[in-house]
Amino acid sequence: MRVLVTGAGGQLGHDLLAAFSDDEVVGLGHGELDVAREPAVVAAVRDHAPDLVVHAAAFTKVDACEEETDTAWRVNALGSWWVARACALAGAPMVYVSTDYVFDGRADRPYTEFDATNPQSVYGRTKEAGEQLVRRTLPAHYIVRTSWVQGATGGNFVKTMLRLGRERGRLSVVDDQTGSPTFTFDLAPAIRRLAVTGRFGTYHLTNSGSCTWFRFARAIFDTAGVEVELHPTDTATFGAPAPRPANSVLDNLMARLTGLEPLPPWDASLKRLIAEVDGS
Repeated sequence: MRVLVTGAGGQLGHDLLAAFSDDEVVGLGHGELDVAREPAVVAAVRDHAPDLVVHAAAFTKVDACEEETDTAWRVNALGSWWVARACALAGAPMVYVSTDYVFDGRADRPYTEFDATNPQSVYGRTKEAGEQLVRRTLPAHYIVRTSWVQGATGGNFVKTMLRLGRERGRLSVVDDQTGSPTFTFDLAPAIRRLAVTGRFGTYHLTNSGSCTWFRFARAIFDTAGVEVELHPTDTATFGAPAPRPANSVLDNLMARLTGLEPLPPWDASLKRLIAEVDGS
């Protein structure tokens, strides 16, 4: 199988290349492919002639999206449309990696694939628009929503906490947002397992279990053996520019019902990630 991965320079892209290593895989980072440019996207899909495109490229800086709105729309919405259109021309299915931020976070239970979306941030709105454009353009699609992504490559919460904890020794972390930390070395193989089924549609893929950011931080420091004076705070006090969903736990309903292998518990995968990034 010939596979083309966009956003290959990101933390998920790096592990997608590993997950598809037994296939004929080509990864294009932003330097090789700007997905906001339709002619470049069409040319890349035409020239590489993939049997599958995994579209992981995105503008994921949630707070920056609130200021750089045109860039967010151009990359997350139109860029996904260009990829879907190019796949339609080439007769190739696509995986579009989406986010928990398409939900408003007000539910008192995990969100299934059948719950109505209601994004509150520019990032969430642009990613949800990307979903709509992919669905309208390319029937042969997999939309994969995931959350709180962590990997050995690139920046993420785990690596930030380890750095800040060692630098400062005292931190305040939000304790009123709940989600499922998801690790790229688990997510990428799950995407491959899904992409060969031929069962197109929308799927939630996250590591099992959930926690608040505060509990996640506590687990990071405990696992890494870093002594930190950690204090809980709330979203309003933290004051981030972009609104965050209070509850963004995703129920992996479709994956479970269709027999896909579940991802491991988040705390078990955290131990693996910390061992990788700390070299222990």
